[in-house]
Amino acid sequence: MPCHVKEIRLHVLVLLTFVFLAGSNTLANDSVQYANLGDFQLDNGSVIRDCRLGYLTAGTLNAQKSNIILVPTWLAGTSKELFALGFIGPGKLFDSSKYFIIAMDSFGNGVSSSPSNSQHQPGQDFPHFSIRDMVRAQHFLLTEKMNIQHVYAVAGISMGSMQTFEWLVSYPTFMDRCIPILGGPWNTSHEMLFWSAQLGILENIAECKGSREAMKALTPLHVMQVWTRDYRTEHTSPSGFSTFLAGEQEKFVLYDAANWASQVRAIMNHDILKNFGGSRVKAAEAARAKCLVISAEQDQIQSIKETRTFACLIHADILELNGACGHFSFFCDHENLKKMVHSFLSGNFRTTKKVTGKGNK
Repeated sequence: MPCHVKEIRLHVLVLLTFVFLAGSNTLANDSVQYANLGDFQLDNGSVIRDCRLGYLTAGTLNAQKSNIILVPTWLAGTSKELFALGFIGPGKLFDSSKYFIIAMDSFGNGVSSSPSNSQHQPGQDFPHFSIRDMVRAQHFLLTEKMNIQHVYAVAGISMGSMQTFEWLVSYPTFMDRCIPILGGPWNTSHEMLFWSAQLGILENIAECKGSREAMKALTPLHVMQVWTRDYRTEHTSPSGFSTFLAGEQEKFVLYDAANWASQVRAIMNHDILKNFGGSRVKAAEAARAKCLVISAEQDQIQSIKETRTFACLIHADILELNGACGHFSFFCDHENLKKMVHSFLSGNFRTTKKVTGKGNK
């Protein structure tokens, strides 16, 4: 089956504030709900004691329970952020007027069990978990606590995309469709260098100077990677750089360094091929859901080539966003992203021939 890439080539909406202004959604349940999983054993043999997962829901569950979309969170993100930033709600990317949305807080985000909120295993005592552990816990919550045995779709952005790929091969018949957005099925050595640099900053500086200073030191590295060189050059003048960086650091210090590091470790070890002897073909053969894989050419976080390779093996449809914003193309090309996700979920998605041009090499 041929592999087609659909490139979006409209002018990008460059202001991140576009998404923040869209965040006036009404939640179906405006307070985080928690599921207690007891002592949850991880793949590495460690146990998260008194484990719990947080989640938010929106929309109406139909009688057949056939309209559920599971949305796991991105790095350091929360279910509340997915609503506040305009990704979930009536008419939004994940449309609660048509679907019953379950936004699931991942381990290490400060809502679900994390180094910052564990009473029994705080800080460095919190066990190392994996992306697969996140997915296993979510599956347990859905099946054992919510009596949900099947969902219509699993969809996630960035680290949420990694979880979506893991869902695809770990529980292949659990969903009809999957939509991984700007996140890959495994890491390349280049990506591991980036995450290793983050982890080194967090571990060393936090130990000596605390979480706030560690997150301040992390800020330039992370911001440099999530946006493209051209975007940052165009939108931040040298004279305005100090103000820009200080503003970014004030956002980052709100995060807990131990939480961030715990999720970075999970990302570094992410590889859906582990249970298939490293075989891409065997992993692809395990997949059952129809998939739309979304990437952006200039993304400096995700390996486009590796992701497309696996997407072709599973006969997925591929959408390429306008990549001018890099990893944050899901913000800047948000309207096109929404249109294509809605079309794919409704069954009306059609690929076209790959367009050759800027950002499509």
